[in-house]
Amino acid sequence: MKKLAVIFPGIGYHTDKPLLYYSKKIASDMGYEIIEVPYKGFPKKVKGSAEKMEQVFQIAMSQTESVLSQTEFDRYEDVLFISKSVGTAVAAAFAKKHSIKARHIYYTPVKESTSVLLCPGIVFHGTKDGWVETGYLKKVCEEKQLPLYITENGNHSLENGDTLEDLRNLLEVMKQTRDYIGQFPME
Repeated sequence: MKKLAVIFPGIGYHTDKPLLYYSKKIASDMGYEIIEVPYKGFPKKVKGSAEKMEQVFQIAMSQTESVLSQTEFDRYEDVLFISKSVGTAVAAAFAKKHSIKARHIYYTPVKESTSVLLCPGIVFHGTKDGWVETGYLKKVCEEKQLPLYITENGNHSLENGDTLEDLRNLLEVMKQTRDYIGQFPME
């Protein structure tokens, strides 16, 4: 069976940071071909600026279109989009635009992502994430029937500053990630 995982990073959260690095390894270990979508050229000080967030989204979409332009998604029996932060909006928008039946792993979506999140998928969020309020994200996930996994006191990287606790939390997130990836074929 041919399986593909596409990795969509965040603004400052590249694919060698823990959430994406380990999820990428898990997918690879489970037989997925990996494609990483690197971004560059984003404006500075994006948080709080709707205009700059839109610029980031447009830049990321353009770069995604370029990187994935030759990918024949219909050749794969399972397509998995693993995304972080603004990458969650890009992954969902790209899948919708190109009618790709992908499964999604959304790590810490930003508020601007919530309108485009697609099923099937799972969402991870920290209660101290300054990019989206927990109650709001809970409501969105409930409406869209997306399972939401919450890391108490976790920031936008699902970390809280206590290294050993961060590692324990990362292990739990990766177990949930692995379990979700292993659910294919979906029933």
